[in-house]
Amino acid sequence: MNTPAVLALDGTAPADRELLGGKAYSVNRMRSLGLPVPPAFAITTPVCARFHDNGGQLPDEVWDEVVNQLHVLEQQTGKTFGAGPFPLLVSVRSGAAQSMPGMMDTVLNLGLTEQLTADLAEATGDHDWARDTWARFCAGYGEVVLGDAASAPPVDPHDQLREAIGAVFRSWTNERVTAYRRHHGLGEGGGTAVTVQAMVFGNRDEQSGTGVIFSRDPATGDPQLFGEWLSQAQGEDVVSGERTPQTIDQFQVHSPQLHQELSAISATLEAEHRDLVDIEFTVESGTLYMLQCRSGKRSARAAVRIAVDLVREGLISREEAVSRISAEQAETLAQHNSADAGAELLASGTGAGPGAAVGVVYTDTDAACIAAAEGERVVLVRPSTSPADVPAMFDSVAVVTEVGGTTSHAALVCREIGVPCVVGCGIGLSQTLAGQTVTVDGSTGKVYAGDALNSGDTSDEYLDELLSFLPDTMPDGHPLKALQAARSLEGATR
Repeated sequence: MNTPAVLALDGTAPADRELLGGKAYSVNRMRSLGLPVPPAFAITTPVCARFHDNGGQLPDEVWDEVVNQLHVLEQQTGKTFGAGPFPLLVSVRSGAAQSMPGMMDTVLNLGLTEQLTADLAEATGDHDWARDTWARFCAGYGEVVLGDAASAPPVDPHDQLREAIGAVFRSWTNERVTAYRRHHGLGEGGGTAVTVQAMVFGNRDEQSGTGVIFSRDPATGDPQLFGEWLSQAQGEDVVSGERTPQTIDQFQVHSPQLHQELSAISATLEAEHRDLVDIEFTVESGTLYMLQCRSGKRSARAAVRIAVDLVREGLISREEAVSRISAEQAETLAQHNSADAGAELLASGTGAGPGAAVGVVYTDTDAACIAAAEGERVVLVRPSTSPADVPAMFDSVAVVTEVGGTTSHAALVCREIGVPCVVGCGIGLSQTLAGQTVTVDGSTGKVYAGDALNSGDTSDEYLDELLSFLPDTMPDGHPLKALQAARSLEGATR
């Protein structure tokens, strides 16, 4: 049986993450649950290898299937790709089988031209929105596809789409993806899929916006809805961290009915996954749409509490709870560092990656990597982080940003890799701290002068309960077994 190259994500596609990639898998799964998801199709992961084997060109027979699926999107939306007055616009997103938040490339608002922008402005009567959408598309397409944000996209929307699909496939082998996969021991993998989805517009009007939520707090594991929201914005605005968003509680004040709907969907998706979920959503003119759902990245401490709470709630077994704690997380849990609150305070922001660390501030990613390679403990301080900063983030003991919130790129990456992180500390901090030795406390959101580390409180009922789940047959060399022995010794000496 031939592996399909292009599949409609209508809820009936094969439930195969390796074939669809994580993003398309989640779109198809949410459609099968009847959730409000814009129509989409996927170019499957095996096509990535075919693309590279074909000299970096999409095979013609695959392109023909893409065009056929575009016609299906036109039928579902009542809009036409490449024709006014309100053309069908699409997003083109990457999606590997393994979740790699923010690593690969995305193009939004694809399908616009100068003439279609004028048609859109005339049809809607909203010239500002049409121009904003065109400007966003040009900048995103220029940066991702053409390598220059100032370059103009092709005048034929079909050429735009074919080239954007190629750019996503090429991103599979870029430096940041390679560094991410190497750090997490993921190997070369089977490639990325591409998801093409009808656009919904968070930048449409005052009743529009975009956000990211977690079904539980990914830093602490607290069982409460956690996340952020930006009014009149599109998806990349939140995760880039270039704007500091509002909390999900502020979204509740802004749109109580939508917050209630979002909470119910979050509960449905958490029960479906039996895990903490990370959900991307957009609101267009008061209507809620779900864009993606995946198991959320979390701190080591949160991983423990979530695993224990899910056992208490009867959703997973004790054995599964233990299996969900990685060796790297166990090593992080063995460290009890925090900062001395009496030290000289240099900056305050939002704690986004728990734990504390001391290092020398570097503001240039290349210089940070060089210093780390020479054995220096590096604290990376940036206005905001992007996928281009990932190699330096992996080499750093802590990360601090001037802007951004708890669902920004910096926060997501640092929570996953167990690096203390503080975000949203204020414009100009990079220059102020450059070259200084600082202590970063990602639990409290504070940055202190010099070495201000001390030993924190090691009591943790959730960790103790998780360790009680360990089977007697677990080998002594296992990181969790070693942690169990260390905590038993601590208890005996207290």
